[in-house]
Amino acid sequence: MAGSPYTDLDRPPLDERGLRRALIVPDGLWTDVQVRAQTGSTNADVLAAARAGATEGLVITAEQQHAGRGRLGRDWTSPPRAGLAVSVLLQPAAARPARSWPAVPGSRYGWLPLLAGVALAEAVTRLAELPAALKWPNDLLIDEAKCAGILAEAAPDGAAGPAVVLGIGLNVTLRADELPPPGSGLRATSLQLAGAAATDRDPLLRAVLRGVADWYGRWRAAGGDPVASGLRAAYLRHCVTVGRQVRVSLPSGAAHTGLAGTVDEDGRLVVRTATGELAVAAGDVVHVRSGDAPGNGTPG
Repeated sequence: MAGSPYTDLDRPPLDERGLRRALIVPDGLWTDVQVRAQTGSTNADVLAAARAGATEGLVITAEQQHAGRGRLGRDWTSPPRAGLAVSVLLQPAAARPARSWPAVPGSRYGWLPLLAGVALAEAVTRLAELPAALKWPNDLLIDEAKCAGILAEAAPDGAAGPAVVLGIGLNVTLRADELPPPGSGLRATSLQLAGAAATDRDPLLRAVLRGVADWYGRWRAAGGDPVASGLRAAYLRHCVTVGRQVRVSLPSGAAHTGLAGTVDEDGRLVVRTATGELAVAAGDVVHVRSGDAPGNGTPG
């Protein structure tokens, strides 16, 4: 049947009705779940919905996106139904008295992509039975290869104040010849290539979104405090950047090399350089491999 999403039995389509039944529950975070056959970018779709007045809890996922965006303008594309491309709308600035959620100060928003990383790592570890790890600030690694990326973008202020669009792209059944080229130097992989115990996207998506909702609820209840919510401890358990020699390229163009010591309470990577500690809120981080000269690590 030409054009049917069932022609590749290794890549069945997502079930929108089933996802909605499973994820839109009383007192739950998710209020709308949309599955699109294809789109340019799920992040762009949620940003457009936010401009049109959408509220917290919107989820948009696509079977294929052809103009997906990663950090620093990098492309994130995938064959149809070979991965997960999902974006959600969050409004942490709005107090939710019914949930006992205070408003979260903007200084804590840097934790949102890290929160998504924790939820993603937990889901992949549990369902795919793979040793998923996090590279600060937005990559999920399996055996030092990139399997997923996370992108947080500010949405226009609405009635509930500033909003954040949180996007996740996960390679699930991509084959070796379908992987994106290592344009950033960090080799790519997929769950299937890494030997995952399960590659069914439907339960993976449910687990990721339930994990995001769970951690977001804890973080919101604590007013965005990553220590009181347990988020910082969970992130540090999964993060393989901490304790590594790294090279950090800052948006200003400056570059620094040193030891990644920790992630602070504002979600910044603290790097111990030859001239002192540097707290990095945004930048491109490279894990410098043993034997690499400073400044010559593989870009990530």
